[in-house]
Amino acid sequence: MTDRLRFADSGEAADLAAFLGRLVHYDRAAAVRLQAGGGALAVFGRPPSFEVLAIRTARLAEPAELDRTVSAGELLESVDESAGTAVVPAAVTGPPWAGVLPPRGGWREVPGLPAPEAIRQAVGAAVAEFRARDEALPDPHRTRAERDRIGREIWSRTLGDTELPLRAVHAAQSLGFLRPIRLTVPGPAPAPGAPAPVALLASGSWLRLRTPYGSIALRRPGGGLGALQVRPV
Repeated sequence: MTDRLRFADSGEAADLAAFLGRLVHYDRAAAVRLQAGGGALAVFGRPPSFEVLAIRTARLAEPAELDRTVSAGELLESVDESAGTAVVPAAVTGPPWAGVLPPRGGWREVPGLPAPEAIRQAVGAAVAEFRARDEALPDPHRTRAERDRIGREIWSRTLGDTELPLRAVHAAQSLGFLRPIRLTVPGPAPAPGAPAPVALLASGSWLRLRTPYGSIALRRPGGGLGALQVRPV
């Protein structure tokens, strides 16, 4: 059983810590499911309110075999960025979503996704609309139920010519997955046919927004996470 993970470099450890920190910011009791095979680690989390799964991968310096649901806060505390290591905490009772993960294969790219800058603009416009409509509510109607209704209306809209709801894009932005890509070392232009930095993928009933910093996955409309059978984890 793997109790210590050694990352490929300190940057991988720092990126994982940043992801865990954002999850804990939204939910101090957050859990994450860890799956490692060979030289890669996948970390799955579910930030509250967004109704999506967030996925962050990290390269490992040493092969590991692991499948465990743990406390996100305890894992975050164990990350040693300078050493590029983390100690895997003891397993916790997994929340229902931890037994309903996206498929590992069969993904195909779906057309219709706007350019990255247009995606960020769409999120910004939706946030601004929510704030404006919230501020315009008369005091008697300024309730949690009414704010939730406005939020559901805005974040259930789809992005561009896709089925991807804006709440998935909002989650990606909030978790730092949509930050601009900066090349620190000059290099050749991407080869023809190379994967797009940001892409929408589909596999069965699942959609996945993939970025260089992480992915957001969710069921297609009508196939919500809560309606699925939960397998043991």
